[in-house]
Amino acid sequence: MKPRLVLVLGDQLTPRIAAVRAADPARDVVVMAEVAGEATPVRHHPQKIALIFAAMRKHAARLEGSGWRVLYSRLDDSQNSQSLVGELLRRAAETGAQEVVATRPGEWRVIRDLETAPLPVSLLPDDRFLCSEADFARWAEGRSQLRLEHFYREMRRRTGLLMDGDKPAGGQWNYDAENRKPARPDMFRAAPLRFPPDPVTEEVLEMVEQRFSGHFGRLRPFGWATDPDQAEQALAHFLKHSLPRFGDEQDAMLAGDPTLSHALISPSLNLGLLDPMEVCRRAEAEWRAGRAPLNAVEGFIRQILGWREFIRGVWSLAGPGYSTRNALGHRRPLPPLYWGAETQMRCLSHVVAQTRDMAYAHHIQRLMVTGTFALIAGIDPAEVHDWYLSVYADALEWVEAPNTIGMSQFADGGMVGSKPYAASGAYINRMSDYCGGCAYDVTERAGPNACPFNPLYWDFLNRQRDRFAANPRMAPIYRNWDRMDEATRTAILDRARQVLSRLDAGEPV
Repeated sequence: MKPRLVLVLGDQLTPRIAAVRAADPARDVVVMAEVAGEATPVRHHPQKIALIFAAMRKHAARLEGSGWRVLYSRLDDSQNSQSLVGELLRRAAETGAQEVVATRPGEWRVIRDLETAPLPVSLLPDDRFLCSEADFARWAEGRSQLRLEHFYREMRRRTGLLMDGDKPAGGQWNYDAENRKPARPDMFRAAPLRFPPDPVTEEVLEMVEQRFSGHFGRLRPFGWATDPDQAEQALAHFLKHSLPRFGDEQDAMLAGDPTLSHALISPSLNLGLLDPMEVCRRAEAEWRAGRAPLNAVEGFIRQILGWREFIRGVWSLAGPGYSTRNALGHRRPLPPLYWGAETQMRCLSHVVAQTRDMAYAHHIQRLMVTGTFALIAGIDPAEVHDWYLSVYADALEWVEAPNTIGMSQFADGGMVGSKPYAASGAYINRMSDYCGGCAYDVTERAGPNACPFNPLYWDFLNRQRDRFAANPRMAPIYRNWDRMDEATRTAILDRARQVLSRLDAGEPV
């Protein structure tokens, strides 16, 4: 009987991924490939490329150690065809294999490539998620709107996490109201655990330095977990040192502390180095043992059991065209400041520099700084999507597209959110220390010293009035706008036009 090829992708580094479970090590052959066709269509951050390739090499060694024959294509292999399908064809010719078993990828382009490959490919469901694509579709059927809170409660009931019988632990489903505190800059916090490169990782770093030096982002220092043991250490460190404060600080931002009490385990979850259910159970155990407060543990579990599963379901349900949606008709090109060009806005300058240096920013930095500015400035959501996909170590299409197209840019017209996350500089001032020392005045709405977020916020609402004025959550904001005198409104819109003109001219803002 001829062998089958078992394709394992760079974000499928779980030992018993569906395709591996369906195969026989006595007959079948695992194929893994570092290919330019996956590393360069989007110009990924060098740390992201290095993380995935190092984790792949270590995973291949673990599979070989457990008895699998692994045909591994390194990026610098002269025989490498530099595409996934090309490598499958090359390995089929070598082994005589006539079919491929794969786990369903989390990117529509890769799914299409495998479904149209010139040899049979069986795609098995990726059952690492806690809600299958079929279950999410059943949950969504007949609903006029998809809302996280309804889905999250269903997942709590289904898994039993943070449940006391059929009631939520503590009597509430959601402790979000307690998790919106600004951070204290004078407080000691244990930094997330980072890992000096081992020989496998160092070899990858040297290759990435040679081949991807032109990509946005600094490669070193590099400290991401690249195998399950390191990922477990990072998780244990977070649970012990940072989880107790995670809830209070999860929406806060400090210029001098890029990580606060965040875990930085999302790359490990998304590559398959950690199991999401196990992570949630471990966090719940910290609360039940009295080592972490309920608001912190509930907020953390909601990020994984709720939001992570919800947006994966949205990605699956929405289909291949989701990332091209543009419900608000935004067409402005992404400004150079997103690639590190000069800006006098301290918040954006800081978050972009942090992104360049770490391939990381937490969810509020992404949503309420870089995301909100793109939204209120009318940036093309497809370009925003490409930027987020390229610059963050945890960004894979299934998780990034709904976060950007849906939540951040409202480009899906409300499939993910009930209203756009538009905000003035007041939100950033309340939740961060970015506004102190900024060249702009966050309290001014018009004039040359006004924080650009302020006039752009009102300009966005003004130009999108037909769409949002009837939204119950936004109607009070429009009433505030209408109560302003004509001279004030004109001055605000004039300042917005000045800011947008500078963006369009490629000039610093």
